[in-house]
Amino acid sequence: MQKILLTLPFLFIHFPAEELTIEDSNNNRVQVIKRSEVFTSIEDPLFIDHNKKRNIAGHLNQQVYQKPENAKVLNSGAILPEKTGLELDYNQFEKQYIHFLAKGDIATLQIPTKRIHPRVTAEVLSEIKEKKIGAYVTYFPKQHAERTLNIKLAAKAIDSHVIFPGERFSFNKVVGERTEERGYERAPVIIKGEFAEDVGGGICQVSSTLYNAVNLEGVEIVERYAHSRDVSYVPPGKDATVSWHGPDFAFVNRYNQPLLIRASAQNGQMQISIFTSEDAEST
Repeated sequence: MQKILLTLPFLFIHFPAEELTIEDSNNNRVQVIKRSEVFTSIEDPLFIDHNKKRNIAGHLNQQVYQKPENAKVLNSGAILPEKTGLELDYNQFEKQYIHFLAKGDIATLQIPTKRIHPRVTAEVLSEIKEKKIGAYVTYFPKQHAERTLNIKLAAKAIDSHVIFPGERFSFNKVVGERTEERGYERAPVIIKGEFAEDVGGGICQVSSTLYNAVNLEGVEIVERYAHSRDVSYVPPGKDATVSWHGPDFAFVNRYNQPLLIRASAQNGQMQISIFTSEDAEST
């Protein structure tokens, strides 16, 4: 009797991974995601907890984020090149995250990233740093140390800032909140016509100097407020008061080329110059 040999195919049973290990670019473990913790209901795994997903993405972005740095013009006139930043590539993360939940055939994931390009490059600065179209100088008593420090910090914040065509410049946004944690100190301010002291006192001299420097045909002033009494560093009606929770100084670049702000405060002199390209025209 002839024997018949039957060959049965091997059966491969796939068990989905229950955990996803997320690593950084150096293969260091950053986070472990458990399958059972990312659904709104274990009984119904079709419903993903999207709040959980966003929280995970936020944590991963903190691990990889690198702030981009704009190019700057140094005091010597040389240009310090820009630096590219880095952040989580959310779309790629979401695709791989959903893939893990749906199929479970990956157990390790390296954080996907993408580059953040700075607003201002060395190439842009090289084109707009030569032609001066506006300037203004004011003076301050340098023996007032706290006020002098505040002026220098605000001047540094706006120095090398570039405003592209059609872009709105906000003094409060660019300089940021004036707090002791950021180095600002208490100094005299004018509040409702009376002298007082507050953190950041003195920076209105920076905003006022800037106002007079950008008072040009191709610049549209869209927000400016005068102090409640005259100030000593600019003629009457030529000031621009600012406050973090109050008045701002803002303007829009109506030239067809970017504008560059150069600002410095030293030896009792607050100086601001405005530069642009040789091809700049008011629109």
